[in-house]
Amino acid sequence: MYKYKIIMTGGGTAGHVTPNLALVPSLKEKGFEIKYIGSKDGIEKEIIKKSDISYFEISSGKLRRYFDVKNFSDPFKVLKGIIDAKRILNKEKPDVIFSKGGFVAVPVVIAAYLKNIPVVAHESDITPGLANKLSAPFCTKLCVTFRESLKFVKEDKGVLTGSPIRKEILNGDKNKGKEFCNFTDEKEILLIMGGSLGSKVINREIRKNLELLLKEFNIIHICGKDNLDINLLNKKGYKQFEYVTEELPHLMKASDYIISRAGANSIFEFLELKKPTLLIPLSKKASRGDQILNANSFKNEGYSLVLEEEELQKDALYKKIIELKSKKSELIKAMDRGDGKNSIDCIINVILESIKK
Repeated sequence: MYKYKIIMTGGGTAGHVTPNLALVPSLKEKGFEIKYIGSKDGIEKEIIKKSDISYFEISSGKLRRYFDVKNFSDPFKVLKGIIDAKRILNKEKPDVIFSKGGFVAVPVVIAAYLKNIPVVAHESDITPGLANKLSAPFCTKLCVTFRESLKFVKEDKGVLTGSPIRKEILNGDKNKGKEFCNFTDEKEILLIMGGSLGSKVINREIRKNLELLLKEFNIIHICGKDNLDINLLNKKGYKQFEYVTEELPHLMKASDYIISRAGANSIFEFLELKKPTLLIPLSKKASRGDQILNANSFKNEGYSLVLEEEELQKDALYKKIIELKSKKSELIKAMDRGDGKNSIDCIINVILESIKK
C-alpha cells in the first residue's frame, strides 16, 4: 500500500529525465507510487518506458527565445497540454508533482497549480532555463544545483539541494568497462561524451588528433546518433558508440579522464566519481550560455579544466588533454575537498515538506 502518489515530468533531452530516475529508488523506499507525464515523441518516452513507470502523453509546444513561425502555433499546443494534464491529474489525484523542466513540464506545472497540487521543480544549471522561468510562479519550491542559482529564484522558493546522482552510475566495474571495449593493455583511458545528442565539433577534433592521442590513451568515444566513423570501427585502442545506457557506469568507472560538454547532470556525476575532466561547453551561438557558467563554476572550484568551443583550433585540444593528464592529482584533490551533500535525500525532504504543507 502506497503512502503517497507523485507524478514526475520533464523532457526534451536526457538531462531532463535522468535526474528524475535518480530519485525513483529512494522515492519507492519512502512509499511513493510513481507515474510520469511526458510528450508524445520526446526522448523521455523511450527512457521512462524502459523503467517500468506508467507514462501519460500530453500535447507540448516547444518554447523558444528566438523567432520561429511555430511560435504562433505552439502556444495553442501548450494550452492543449494544460487541458491534457488537467484531465490526467483529475483521474490520478497525485499528492505532489516533481518537474525537471523542459518544454513538456510547463503545461503540467500550470495544471497542477490550477488543481492546488504542490509542485517541486529542479533546475540543474546556474541560471534557470526558459521552462523553469515560466513554471516558477506556479511552483511551491524550486530546488537548485549551484549556490549561485539562489539569487535567480524569487519569493524564498529556492532550496539548494545539488544534483541527484543515479546510484547505478556509482556502481560501475572497471574490468567490465575494459572488456566491453576490448582494451587489454594498461594505457590510461580517455572517455569522450558530447551530450545525449552528440557533438559534431568535438567528434571532429578528437578524430583529427586521434593518432597523437592513441599514443597516450585508449579512447572511448560516445559520439551520438549517426555520428560513427565507419572507417575507424576497427581502429585499435579506439572504441566508438552512438549512445550507451546499461554499460555507461562501467565505461565511466574504467575511464581515467573525461572530455565532455558541461551539462550540470553529467558534470556532477563526474564530480561524484572523482574523474578529472576537460569541459567544452556549448557556445552562446548554440545555447543560452548556461553550460559556460556551469563549466566556469567547476573551473573556479578546481574540479575541471575548460576549453571554449571557439578555441578548438589546430592542436589546442591535444595540448589541453595533455595538461589534463599533468594535473590529474591536483584535480582529484580538489574534488575530494568538495561538498558531500546527499542531493537525493535533500530533494525528497523538500517533496515531503511540500505535501505536508
